[in-house]
Amino acid sequence: MKTKTIGFVGLGLIGGSIAKAILKIYPNTRILATASRESTIEAAFEERLIDNNGLLKLHQFGQCDVIFLCSPVKVNCDYLRKLKDIVKPDCIITDVGSVKGDITSVARELGITNQFIGGHPMTGSEMTGLEYSSAALLENAYYILTADSDMKRETLNEFTSYIKSLGAIPIQLTPEEHDEATATISHLPHVIAAALVNLVNDNDNEKKICKTIAAGGFKDITRIASGSPTMWQHIFLSNKNAILKLIGDFKNELDEFENAIAQSNPDEIISLWTKAKDYRDSLTIPEKGQARFFELYCDIDDKPGTLVGVLQLLANGDISVKNIDIIHNREYEPGVLRIEFYSQDSLDKAKTVLTHNNYYVRQRTN
Repeated sequence: MKTKTIGFVGLGLIGGSIAKAILKIYPNTRILATASRESTIEAAFEERLIDNNGLLKLHQFGQCDVIFLCSPVKVNCDYLRKLKDIVKPDCIITDVGSVKGDITSVARELGITNQFIGGHPMTGSEMTGLEYSSAALLENAYYILTADSDMKRETLNEFTSYIKSLGAIPIQLTPEEHDEATATISHLPHVIAAALVNLVNDNDNEKKICKTIAAGGFKDITRIASGSPTMWQHIFLSNKNAILKLIGDFKNELDEFENAIAQSNPDEIISLWTKAKDYRDSLTIPEKGQARFFELYCDIDDKPGTLVGVLQLLANGDISVKNIDIIHNREYEPGVLRIEFYSQDSLDKAKTVLTHNNYYVRQRTN
């Protein structure tokens, strides 16, 4: 697959991360980009991430071999229409939106499904913008790809291999399969998180007691409510039918808990919670071909320098850390630090190093 010149329409967290991953693996790639703010392009040029210093006109993307549409879903649809008569016949246009139905419909209307591959990197952050982008954001992240039957299988497989080479784990689905799955495991949880935060806000008293004691569990399950309101507006309106169905299903689940609690039915409460616990715990056990998580929990004293000491020990052992969380609510966790690594070997080395230095370390058991 030719990838000499790659274009980005939108260069925020996801677009910037993909561009950085590309340059990390393919440093000779020429990258062109435009964005809603010229300051973003200027910053990307100064960082030597892109080759143009200033906003581009769309016709300048006619030289691209691949174009990533990295704007909100509805905006990506508009750009796809504008690019139809600009791109080369063999140019691949892809997007990074979390809804595939709308943009696939536009590609069908335009007759360019032989050039369009829907894309959805299942990664991100509650932070937005180019300044938070990182090549590591794609590492071991699922990257869903969708295409119509008009797309040549060879071309789809070549693009799939390219995405895999960037460190992601590509999965090929139909647009319909994608939207149903993401509505379930992403879109509905965002609705729930936002609704829960609003509920707590509306029910807090003038002393703001709920806000004061909110920690641990509450912050964990509502973290995603800090996402971009504009982005989620586009997602909810684009995947409306699937989300509405799931909201109805979720209300039924709440009704089951409500009835069990109202009737003081201990067996039903145990049954509902056990069903949830068993499935949730199974998510930490990867099946063949799935991404794996290598994490341990470590207790540290609450005093200056302790966290730095742990990180220094790992650095001295040449052990790379993928992520680290400080857990403020200890009720449900086996340690105050959750440390995630890139491999089982790194985890095992870290466990040995920390244990030998008298840190209490353990892994979560299922």
